[in-house]
Amino acid sequence: MATEGGGSTYNPGVENFLVGAAPPPGFYVLEYLTHYRANRLNGDSGNSLIPDFSLRATAAATRLIWSTDTRIAGGNLTLHTILPLVDLKVSTPFFSQSKSGLGDITFGPGIAFHHSPQLHSVAAVDFVAPTGGYKASDPVNIGRNYWSVQPLYTMSYIDPTGFNGDFKATLNLNGKNSDTNYRSGHEFIVDYSAGWGVGNGWTLGVGGYVYQQLTDDKSNGVKVPNNKARGFAIGPSLKYDNGKGWFITAKLQQESSVRNRPEGAALWIKTSIPF
Repeated sequence: MATEGGGSTYNPGVENFLVGAAPPPGFYVLEYLTHYRANRLNGDSGNSLIPDFSLRATAAATRLIWSTDTRIAGGNLTLHTILPLVDLKVSTPFFSQSKSGLGDITFGPGIAFHHSPQLHSVAAVDFVAPTGGYKASDPVNIGRNYWSVQPLYTMSYIDPTGFNGDFKATLNLNGKNSDTNYRSGHEFIVDYSAGWGVGNGWTLGVGGYVYQQLTDDKSNGVKVPNNKARGFAIGPSLKYDNGKGWFITAKLQQESSVRNRPEGAALWIKTSIPF
């Protein structure tokens, strides 16, 4: 399967409104909650590969952000880490397995720019460490068992009573799984949102992702043909911002045009807790 089992060290669609608007200098905690269900594991032509396939994943991830006063290239240096707790279950006619625990940890630096009161952006590099539980003989694993490097760029346009638009473009460069000698192909993902501020802190719109695997997987150094993954998701999205540093976003996204990955739907909730 593409990206060694249809998974990835980046979860497409994780971000929503305000993804490019880094907070002022200080320490912040963001909480991400998600529940994902899929009843299809699609092949290269979009066909279902396994009858009665079922995947359920629930995760709670704590993101710690330190926005510093240090200036670099006209922006502020930021540092962050993401600590995910994952509960995962996969069932097929051939096996059923559940696992839960700490997933792969993400960390990295970024530079936050505030171009105007409405327009903000961040350039960053994330690193994903193989801290999640992994066993090569198991069909279900929380961790991926390899490092990834993720150059990324985000931008947000914010208007409390007008158009709001956000995107996060991520290039996911995957390392090799030393236990299987398998290298998942590199990926390009764009998380997006678009909406309209209706006043009193509320923004209503849509959000989702566009995903494309760029390079072939390699098994023992040999390309695996006809297995590049791709997908698209869209669904309703909303944001509430109290204007005092606290906000919450929610999104329900449905996947389509999926190849070499599970196809399903996800609920995402994100909230900020300033200190």
